[in-house]
Amino acid sequence: MKKLLLLFAFAALSFSNAQQTDTLQKKLYVKANALFLPVGVLNAGLEYQLNNKMTVQGDIFISPWKSFAGKYAQVYMAGLDGRYYFKEAFKHWYVGGNFSFARYKIQKWNYWGGVFQYEPGSPIYDSADLYQNGFSFFLGAVVGYQVQLNEKWNMDLYLGGGTAQSYYKGFHKKLGVRYDTDPDRVYNQSGEWIPYRGGIMISYQLK
Repeated sequence: MKKLLLLFAFAALSFSNAQQTDTLQKKLYVKANALFLPVGVLNAGLEYQLNNKMTVQGDIFISPWKSFAGKYAQVYMAGLDGRYYFKEAFKHWYVGGNFSFARYKIQKWNYWGGVFQYEPGSPIYDSADLYQNGFSFFLGAVVGYQVQLNEKWNMDLYLGGGTAQSYYKGFHKKLGVRYDTDPDRVYNQSGEWIPYRGGIMISYQLK
């Protein structure tokens, strides 16, 4: 009998929670990263409320620059966050997980100067003349803090990082040839732990 009463109480509690979730006025925010807009880079997204403490966010990052300060800087990235707020959705501290995919044509930061040789016997190049063309998968975590500015506007400060698995081909900008001359490898592959997302998102509530 006691087990039956406990089971009934658990079912009633679950039904009550489900009703609360169903009757919750779920919010939707559109947002843009204020740090990147001044340099002509778009980082925008949508964040949708799932329940009292959880949201999901989809966002894009577009850097269209074929040349930025003399460097290749074309990046097209799409990402998906699952976020858990410790207090209430869209308020204060949260943590979450992220998966992102990027397609790029860039010059990596460690190729901005010096000399480069792919392997002994390969040509020696000025690394500033080299760039990478490929794609990457990212899997990581995000932590952030949202501040409510008024009834409709929020400010979202966040930082995320994790593992990046990259596949790319390396080229010489002037000669048009590959510097990674390995006949048995179509793509170079690399894996590293890096910060890959962050900024200050200004958010507006759509509903």
